[in-house]
Formats: sequence, structure tokens, C-alpha cells
Amino acid sequence: MARIGWIGLGKLGIVCALTLAKHGGHTVTGYDPSPRPADILHGAAPPPQEEGIEALLAGASLTLASSASAVVASTDSVVFVAVQTPHSPAYGGEQTMPDEPNDFEYQYLVQAIRDLCRSAALQEKPITIAVISTCLPGTMNRLIRPLLNKWTTLVYNPAFIAMGTTIADYLHPEFVLLGADDPRHTEPILDIYATVHDRPAQIMGMESAELTKVAYNVVISTKIVVANALMEICHKTGADCDDVADALAKATDRVVSPKYMRGGMGDGGHCHPRDIIAMSWLAQRLDLSTDVLGYMVQAREAQTGWLADLAQQWAEQTGLDVMILGKAYKPGSDLTGGSPALLLAHQLRERGVDAQHWDPHVDTEGPWFDAVTPAVFVVGTRHDAFLHLSIAPGSVVIDPHGYMPDQPGVTTIRVGRKG
Repeated sequence: MARIGWIGLGKLGIVCALTLAKHGGHTVTGYDPSPRPADILHGAAPPPQEEGIEALLAGASLTLASSASAVVASTDSVVFVAVQTPHSPAYGGEQTMPDEPNDFEYQYLVQAIRDLCRSAALQEKPITIAVISTCLPGTMNRLIRPLLNKWTTLVYNPAFIAMGTTIADYLHPEFVLLGADDPRHTEPILDIYATVHDRPAQIMGMESAELTKVAYNVVISTKIVVANALMEICHKTGADCDDVADALAKATDRVVSPKYMRGGMGDGGHCHPRDIIAMSWLAQRLDLSTDVLGYMVQAREAQTGWLADLAQQWAEQTGLDVMILGKAYKPGSDLTGGSPALLLAHQLRERGVDAQHWDPHVDTEGPWFDAVTPAVFVVGTRHDAFLHLSIAPGSVVIDPHGYMPDQPGVTTIRVGRKG
């Protein structure tokens, strides 16, 4: 088995590094300037909320290094780099996007690559740097390639995972994406992946791989926008968006997949809203004939605004306060990055509606759910916990997901659905 280096042990990095160690039998040495990875491994801080994380921590070994140089010294050849390429908070998707889109911020990635290249040169050790971080096409050539030297080979190797199911997604990907100047550069990375799965590899040029990563997320966001447009049409015409989605799910040749085709809240997470915003920036920079990516951002915000309209209308009609149920962007999770539920709360505040907001996975120390006072409840996250809430009679429940049960004396509006 291989000795692997890993730079960046955040929510994604630490899970993937441990997965390679446990399921591939590799010796993995990682570095992160934050003390949090050490705290997680020693039980002093909670691990990322991931399915199977406790078993992974119990069954895998990850050596923590004190520097990038120590990582280079420890590896046979491959060093994975999974440092963040963030946006400023204004571009996270939890609030209305600023008028001008923007690219990702690459300073952490640049510094990590600079440290690795300097360490490889000082040690006179050839290494292959596999960049996992999300980037717009052209970033490797513009910012990373100038840092390379004769000891370093660059491969772009982003992961297609969803937070919460990172372990399963990393072990069972649809495909492995590799961007390289020469297909032979990918061989040591493919050898590592062959120890954990047998999924096919898509090898292409660097720019194509960068674009494929963000395009993957953009297509998912597009499906969500379309599904929510259908939900709104159904709500206004008497059709049922679940019936429509079930029919489209049968069209596996042209529509491809039923995933992300259910009406509900907008897309969310640490990748999707920000990836579209960055792609809109690129569309303007390249002077594309149309900025369809910018429209996707506007559509996400407008569709959330329509749900805010519904909540405001029912609040004015009933005289009740509004409470949003859920802050996380996905069910059963405490992750709130890019959450459409937070965007809904932001839009209601912009309209002067002082909505309360509660999530049992996020607000673990209060405030608590009020089961006595009637309110207009908007289900922002499809948590199973909400199925068991006792909601006060006289309340209104606006359910974009169509899953909340009827309760005596409660008006339940399953948006875009019959019955």
C-alpha cells in the first residue's frame, strides 16, 4: 500500500483522508494549520456530521504532520490538496446575492501549493500534487502552474461528494475526474483509487476538468430550479408536482435521472450557490452571448421570494407570526452553508417580517419549539423530526416538500400538490 500525503483537513479533507487510510489500507499523513483536526482525532472536538464517521474514526489511522514539508517527506509521491477556495459570506447563498458576481478566493490554495513546491525542491523529491479544491477553468494555468518546478507534477482531481454522505460518495463515485497535461501523470493517483473502488476515470485537459467540476454542480442546480418552477405552476393550476416528477423520472434516456427533480426549497450547500455565482462571474468576464448562470442565481432567489410571498400573505390573512422550521440545507444535518432556509429568513426580514427560526439539529441549546402558540410555519428543511411535532390548532403549515402530515385544526398547504 502507498504512503500518501494530504494537505487540508477540513470537513471534506479529514473524512476523505481517513477513508483512504481505512478502506485502502494506506498510510496517510496530513497537515492543516488549524488545531481542529487534532482535536477531532483525540476526541476533544466533534467530528463532521457524516454517516459512518464514528466507525471511520475508530478504524482508521491518520498521522498529523507539523508542516507541508513533513508531509512531502512522508509520502511515496502523491499529495492530495483539499484546502478551501471560499467566497466571501455575501456570496454563500444564505442571503440575496450582491449585484456583481465574483470568482472564488484562491489564497489558501496558492499558499498550500507554494509550500509543497518549495518543500519538494529543498528535499529534491519528485511528487504529484492532486488538487481537489473547486476552481474555475483557467485557475490551474493562471495561479498554480507558475508555482511548479522540476520536482512537482500537477493533476486536477476534484471530488463529487455531498456533505453528510462523503464516505459513501468517495467510495462509490459515479466516475473519477482527472485533469492532466499527460495521462501518464494520473497513474499514481489511479493506483490509489483502485484500492477502494473500480469506478471509471475521465481523463482530460486541466481546463476541461476544472469546468467539468463546476458544470456538474450547475446542472444539479438547474434541475432544482426547473423542479421548483414546475412546483409553482402546479400550485397555481391545480396540477401535482410529484406526479409530474414521477413521470419525468421514467425518462431515463433524455432526462437521465430522477434525482433533484422534486419540488421543494432551492439548492443549497457549500458548493452549489457559490459555484453558480462564480460561473456567472466567468460568463461576464468571457463576454458570453448570454449569462444563463446569472439567471440561475436570480431564479433561485425569485423562487425563494415566492415562498416568502406565500408566508407573508398567510401571516397577514391570519394575523399570526411566521416561524421557519429548519436552518440546515439538507435533512438530518446541522450544515447551514448556502441554506435556502436562511435565504428565506433573509428575504422575509427584508420585507419587514420578523420571522422566528428554529432547527432541532442546529439549535441544540435552544430556543425550543413552541407547541402552544399558533403560527404560520414554513418548512425550510425536510427534517424527519418535523413529522413528529405537535403543532398548535389554528396554525398554518406551508410545506414545499409535500411530506408533513395533517393535524387537527391545522391548515396544511403542500405547495404544488393536490390534497
